[in-house]
Amino acid sequence: MAINSSLVTRDNNKISEPTTNIYESIVVIGKRARQISSTQKEELNGKLAEFASSVDNLEEIFENREQIEISKFYERMPKPSTTATEEFLNDEIMFRPQDEEVEDEVE
Repeated sequence: MAINSSLVTRDNNKISEPTTNIYESIVVIGKRARQISSTQKEELNGKLAEFASSVDNLEEIFENREQIEISKFYERMPKPSTTATEEFLNDEIMFRPQDEEVEDEVE
């Protein structure tokens, strides 16, 4: 899945089409973006933890090229919001609409 990492203007009608409400669509995209972001952060922290040392000296910081390359790789990845928007528009996200009938059931 190749995702364009640059900014793209989106059509609000296409975004609101699956939920019939632009705000619900944005909430779904936002929740998915947070999931993607937390997954990426866990992966990055796991990879960087291999390079953690108890003693920080200046020579070690400048010599750790592998750590720098891993960080640059994650910086070049598309933003989680971009990935989530693409998934939403390609119907790759499953979501359930909230029931508006909850108040009627309480009575």
